[in-house]
Amino acid sequence: MSDIEKTEFSVPDGLAPAHKPAGIERNADVDASALAGEQEVERALRPKSLQEFIGQPKVREQLSLVLTGAKNRGVTPDHVLLSGPPGLGKTTMAMIIAQELGTSLRMTSGPALERAGDLAAMLSNLMEGDVLFIDEIHRIARPAEEMLYMAMEDFRIDVIVGKGPGATSIPLDIPPFTLVGATTRAGMLTGPLRDRFGFTAQMEFYGTEDLTRVITRAARILDVDIDDDAAVEIGSRSRGTPRIANRLLRRVRDYADVMGNGHIDLQAAQGALEVFDVDERGLDRLDREVLHALVVGHGGGPVGVNTLAVAVGEEPSTVEEVCEPYLVRAGMVARTGRGRVATASAWQHLGLTPPEGTIGQGLF
Repeated sequence: MSDIEKTEFSVPDGLAPAHKPAGIERNADVDASALAGEQEVERALRPKSLQEFIGQPKVREQLSLVLTGAKNRGVTPDHVLLSGPPGLGKTTMAMIIAQELGTSLRMTSGPALERAGDLAAMLSNLMEGDVLFIDEIHRIARPAEEMLYMAMEDFRIDVIVGKGPGATSIPLDIPPFTLVGATTRAGMLTGPLRDRFGFTAQMEFYGTEDLTRVITRAARILDVDIDDDAAVEIGSRSRGTPRIANRLLRRVRDYADVMGNGHIDLQAAQGALEVFDVDERGLDRLDREVLHALVVGHGGGPVGVNTLAVAVGEEPSTVEEVCEPYLVRAGMVARTGRGRVATASAWQHLGLTPPEGTIGQGLF
């Protein structure tokens, strides 16, 4: 049976401010204690309650009603499906659900559940009221998914013992639990699985105001001194994603520690983001290379994704799954039946004048 991650979630009480080393004595890249410290930072930055969670107001309100209603009735809440792009807080929300219910959280992922036996082993270890979190649930293997149907509806699974004509099915009751599934591709979920979730939440991208609050809160936890305008600057370049905002904050902190006195002002934030190739629209080096290949190399398109991938030296899947979603959402690339087309915003972002007839030209 393949290994399945089974961990109980516990929230750290707090994170002591990190002390600056007096000298370079150990290599932080290979030092186990340094790596553990980074993991502690990641855990400390996660909100611990729905009230502390920033952004997603509609999801928080709906989820609060679901959890509070179940607690008032003394029953296990309905199963919850969280969908949305990576980095918006789906895993954090699952941890918060367990915290709000006062129960344990068991965590695994869809790719880890290769056989029905893998899932049966996890379900048999659940206690009443536990929260089972399956990340990337759309990638769960079909035999395990079919077993999950009965577990979600009837809190029962059938364990097959033996092989061939002598095989027998042994019914096994499992205690009531709440399944929290997270997916970045809700369209890949099968209909029977999707229909068994009592509550479905779509996580939305964040605005600059909410990202600024995320950065300000993270700076306080990390004991980083940051100006308000610097937090806004970082938030505006975070592509609407809290995970990216926290990552950029840590890189700006490194820049401020090395190049200054540790204080992050607007100048330090802009200097750091320039060093790390994040421009004012949140585009990184690869994003700009894709835009340059599309606009300069192919006159704005239309161009196929395979051609763009060859032009920037990347795999087509990287261009399509990593770069393209944000470029489309930012209004710089349009997907057409003939290929990808640069909009007027893309031309202007590269400092070029868009030709007549360019998509979006009338908006500028």
